[in-house]
Amino acid sequence: MRKKIFCLFWFALFLPFCLFAQYFHTPWLLVPYTSNAPEIVSRSAVLIDVETGALLYSKAPDEEIPPASLAKLMTLHLLMKEIEAGRASYDEIIPVTVASWAQSQPPRSSLMFLAPGQIVTLREIMLGLAVPSGNDAAVAAALWLAPTMQDFANLMNAEARRMGLNVTRFVESSGYSEENMTTAEEYAYFCRQYLELHPQSTRDFHSVNVFAYPMANNIQENSRRNPRTIVQYNHNSLLRTFPGVDGLKTGYIDESGYNIALTAERDHTRFIAVILGAPARPGGDRIRAADSTRLLSWAFENFKTVRPVIGQIENARLWKGRENSVQLALAESADFTSAKARGETLFFETVILAPLVAPLPAGFHAGYLVISDEYGELNRVPLVTAAAYERGNIFKRIWHSILLLFKK
Repeated sequence: MRKKIFCLFWFALFLPFCLFAQYFHTPWLLVPYTSNAPEIVSRSAVLIDVETGALLYSKAPDEEIPPASLAKLMTLHLLMKEIEAGRASYDEIIPVTVASWAQSQPPRSSLMFLAPGQIVTLREIMLGLAVPSGNDAAVAAALWLAPTMQDFANLMNAEARRMGLNVTRFVESSGYSEENMTTAEEYAYFCRQYLELHPQSTRDFHSVNVFAYPMANNIQENSRRNPRTIVQYNHNSLLRTFPGVDGLKTGYIDESGYNIALTAERDHTRFIAVILGAPARPGGDRIRAADSTRLLSWAFENFKTVRPVIGQIENARLWKGRENSVQLALAESADFTSAKARGETLFFETVILAPLVAPLPAGFHAGYLVISDEYGELNRVPLVTAAAYERGNIFKRIWHSILLLFKK
């Protein structure tokens, strides 16, 4: 009974950590280097290395907060899926219906300024989503892809579940509703997938600084002499103030405060920072920018992505098999996140967990490739058998059994 109580105690103690590790974790070798992380004002934040998924910073990562206009990234993701599947093109003309007119949007909406009779392409709608964060663009996109806004929200939620997001949910495409919900952890996980699926998106949309609309080609011919073009700047001010930032999206509603999903790259290292809940008051956008600058500066000053070049992995001894050695392969990428001051010179060591005895299936976990520098271990990558290995003849098995007995 006492043993059961002891086990239950430790299970209850570590359960929150297990749940949190659903998406990201901090490699234990990096834990000492995260102790000097900066304090931020915003309610919730997560910062990760995009390449490795290493969690470098978190504050209330699972607190549920409305994403506000960060929801538009899911809208953009669904549009890009249509294009990449060949079902749409950037030059396709998108209907501007009454529901998508700028004058039909809720008060204080960000707008690209869609109006009756305009001719607008899908690329322009996507720029209107990414740069001025137009709610009218979000409505036009949704009603082009689905019969109703509810149908489009169903598409968003189905895609969120498919991508492994369990808390994130949407009721409309723009993020205006406080009923949309996410967490910093889940949204960082989504952003990492988004960048992997659409690597061109930062160049084509999220790093675009200025959006001018409507242009002469967007309006009816008799009005083209005076299109009344409105010039707007990207709401992500860090594009202009923090070297390396090239996306992704900002958001604000009263119920969430100021949110941002950021990505930046320097020296072949890319980070994602999701910051939710900067204060919903005058100056809250400056607090959001300050928190973002503080976190990204700290990350670039302290961490880097290391992509080791792995040569031929030495074979391991095979016992009782037809062959005498086992060819090994990496079970996953050897790339890892390192403290900035380490990892200049790398050393590699193959560690076999136990004698490898035939028969062995392909993909059998045999040991680790340990990557170190002059100060000690930096990373260990699981090694698996590259093929299946069958048993040898009876005489070989008997002889190897004797050798293994003495070896033990």
